[in-house]
This record gives sequence, structure tokens and C-alpha cells, in this order.
Amino acid sequence: MSEKYRPITAVTMGDPAGIGPEITVGMMLEPVIHESCRPFVIGSIAILERAAKVLGKEIKIRKIEDPSEAKYEIGTLDVMETGDYDTDSIKWGEVQQLAGQMAYDFIVKSIELGMAGKIDAVSTAPIHKQAIKLCGVKEPGHTEIYQHLTNSRYALTMFSCHKLRVFFVSRHMPLRDACSYASKDVVLQDVIDIDHELRNVGLENPLIAVAGLNPHNGDNGLFGTEELTDLIPAVEAAKAKGINCVGPIPADIIFHMGKLGKFDAILSLYHDQGHIACKTLDFEKSVTLTFGLPFIRGSVDHGTAFDIAGKGIAQCVSMVESTLVLAEYAAQQHARKA
Repeated sequence: MSEKYRPITAVTMGDPAGIGPEITVGMMLEPVIHESCRPFVIGSIAILERAAKVLGKEIKIRKIEDPSEAKYEIGTLDVMETGDYDTDSIKWGEVQQLAGQMAYDFIVKSIELGMAGKIDAVSTAPIHKQAIKLCGVKEPGHTEIYQHLTNSRYALTMFSCHKLRVFFVSRHMPLRDACSYASKDVVLQDVIDIDHELRNVGLENPLIAVAGLNPHNGDNGLFGTEELTDLIPAVEAAKAKGINCVGPIPADIIFHMGKLGKFDAILSLYHDQGHIACKTLDFEKSVTLTFGLPFIRGSVDHGTAFDIAGKGIAQCVSMVESTLVLAEYAAQQHARKA
């Protein structure tokens, strides 16, 4: 039996004023990470050394200019820097323009490497939306930045939490707008794209369930008509294209059914519909993957936690989980391409 492929994985350090550096250091010291992938960090050596100090960890850092130079050894952090920054001015737990610029630069470098085919995957530590806005970034977050800079037609967000794979019709959008956005055409295209991406990671004929929007699926129009006018037609159109699709299924039961393994994936109609279900099931093991890019991206599903940054108490459980899940899917994508 051939040895399992360990995908080359860039780890972006996130906002240097948040807990990103601490959870990056903690994650990189976990043997299971090195067993599943070949990780290196895109970040700041000075900030990583500061994070290791507050954690009470001893680390060895090797500066690299290219992933091919990395040794990928446990206990050693191979680090690629993106510039010469005034890191002494970075204060833990504060929104700062320089911190936002550094976090953005780390992302841009990961995209350059991904577009050049030098990496298989990117694992991202959290950024602060206000900080990146201060340095002129127009996109609201990671997903939008990656989609824009890779010129990808779509960037599908998927939550992985135990047996649940949850995709989203919309993400950062007011709820009133999100309800209108979940039209027949949008939902149908999402189902088509989900089917394509799941097949690319080895799921043959995946069963995709579409969530309902209204209580009890609108009860035949009594509590809303979106199921009748948009969701049922979208599911039927997907079936006509040969896609294994069911729904809409009322949102108050669909995630329980998914937890039991009844579907391969669920399409949530808006941000909180799926987030609440996954984070209630297991907050620390709810991780985010982004499909549709030239490479796969994974992320923790928590923020920069400025209130505890620099205190040495941040836990890397979610960062470890997100990178492990990411590595699994990246290895499956590689196997399909081989």
C-alpha cells in the first residue's frame, strides 16, 4: 500500500495582534499535524517568537523563501515572511492598521503560492475585519479576498462538524436580504457546484439536502411561499440534471437528520441557519473549508479573541481540527487529480 499523501499546506498567521500567532505555534507543535500534512507558516518570525514566549514553548524557526526549502520537521517552524515590518509597535488585543496590513499580506502570499501550484492547501488563522479595512481592503473577509484575488467564479463555504457538511447560499448578508437572495436560480447553481466539488473529493453521487426557509416549510403557503416558488423548483431542476438532491426539508429537523448521516451535505439558506446548528453541536470542531478556488482553504471558526491575546491561554484545538480536516480533503483532491 502506498504511503498516504501529505499535502503541502501554507498556514497564514492571521492578525498579529490576536490569538493567531499563539494558536499557530501551538498547532505547529502537534505531531498529528505533521503526520497529516507538510505545514509551513506565512507570517512574522518576531511575532511568532513572541507568541512562543507567552505560551512557554521552545521553538526553532527556519526562515524560508520557498516551500521547497522547508524541512517539515516537528519542533521546527519553517516560516516565510512577507516584508520588514515594525513588529515592536504591534500591541496585543488592539485593532491596528499595520496588523491588518500584515494579515492581508500573508493571505496574498498564500494566493501567489497557490496560483503557482506550489501548495495544495491553505490553513488560515483569524483576521480582524476592522483592521484589514483600515489598510484599504474592500472585501469583508477571508472568503471574499480569496475568491477575488484568485478570480474564481465561486467560493463555496462548507462547515465540517462531525458527520455534518453544511454549505451556505449566503454568508455575510443582512437576514432580510438573505431571504430574498435564496432564489431558485441561486439555489440551483449552488447545488450544481456542491455536487461538482464533492465528487472532486471522492464522493460519488452525493446526496444533497436543501433546507427550508419558513417554519414547517411554509405549510403549503400558510407561513410563506418561498418553498413553493423557489426551493421546490430548484430541487426539481437539480434532479432533472441528474443530481441526487432532496428537499426542501424544514430547518428544525434537517440538521438532526444530517447528524445521523442521512445526507452527504446540507445547503443552508443563510449564515446563522447553519452556523447555529454546527456550533451548538461542537463549537471547537466546527471548522470552515472553502471550495471553488485553485486550492482548498480551511479555517478555524472563531475570531481573533483580542480579549485573551498575548495571555498564553488561547487553545489551538480548533486550529488543529481545521488543519486536519483540510489536509484530509486536500489529499482526496490530490488523489482525484493523480
